Amino acid sequence: MSTAPMLRQMRHDVWATEMLLERCRSFTMEQLQLTAPGTYGTIQKTFAHIVRADEGYLNTYGLIPQPFLELSDDTPLEQTASRLARVRDAVEQLFRSKEHDFDRRIHDERRKLDLELWVPLAQFSHHGSDHRSQICTILTLHGLDVPDLDVWAYATAKGASVRF
Repeated sequence: MSTAPMLRQMRHDVWATEMLLERCRSFTMEQLQLTAPGTYGTIQKTFAHIVRADEGYLNTYGLIPQPFLELSDDTPLEQTASRLARVRDAVEQLFRSKEHDFDRRIHDERRKLDLELWVPLAQFSHHGSDHRSQICTILTLHGLDVPDLDVWAYATAKGASVRF
């Protein structure tokens, strides 16, 4: 049985957020409050924003109930990481279920939208990638190392791509 490409994309997204979060766990509070023009906000708040949004996207499928992660400059990375683990589990659960027709249109009261069920999944990956890139920009501007988070790095880490 093959793995759905969207599941692999979402697994990469969660993995990349985990790797970047792991890179930042040893930072001082001062470093976690770094930001740069054109980015969402501080490193700490951006991580919380990514994970809170992931919870919201997965809530569309009834997988993660509210309340979502608190969004602030003070949201502890440990709390964000524990919620990210919950996101990872929900992604797996979503694709184990055969009850979702991702082309089906739903009425989403929380967002005040009518939308097809594939939309939150596509946004999940785009949103995470965009904000991780912003965190990497902050790190680079402040002379801090940035981990390799692209799909090639993920494929290598998971044994799906091997140099010969």
